[in-house]
Amino acid sequence: MSSTERDVLLGRLGGVRRHVLEQVEGLDDEQLRRPVLPSGWSCLGLLRHLTLSDERYWFEVVVAGRPSDFFPEGRNADWVVGPDEPAAAVVDAYRAAVEAADAVLAATDLDAAPAWTDPWWEQVGMSFPDVRSVVLHVLVETATHAGHLDAVRELLDGRQHIVL
Repeated sequence: MSSTERDVLLGRLGGVRRHVLEQVEGLDDEQLRRPVLPSGWSCLGLLRHLTLSDERYWFEVVVAGRPSDFFPEGRNADWVVGPDEPAAAVVDAYRAAVEAADAVLAATDLDAAPAWTDPWWEQVGMSFPDVRSVVLHVLVETATHAGHLDAVRELLDGRQHIVL
């Protein structure tokens, strides 16, 4: 593996993470909490999901082998933000999770096997033979959700990421 490949993968991951943060920047508390789509998620809920299910789960648990005791119980609980939970704390938690994930990646070879595997992956036809495949998975997930935030941001206040 060349350092160029690593730089490109991690650079693109960093780019979509920044895009996520840019799309929530400048929204007020009500806008961050407002469900806009029929599925009912909010921008803060999406940030919580990215924090727990993407950054923390994939990099801290899968890549580094740390316990997943941070994960909430219940279906879709990783999307839930309490009404009294400060919006800034949710954004800060995402930033902290990204920083922790970057530390894990800095200490890990992309060719290494993940430290932990989930038997469920086989049942759904997913395979993560190396850390590179985990990075690609999180990159695609984060980019997908960044696109969701593009649409939601336009619905909330008219701000467009890509103007046609």
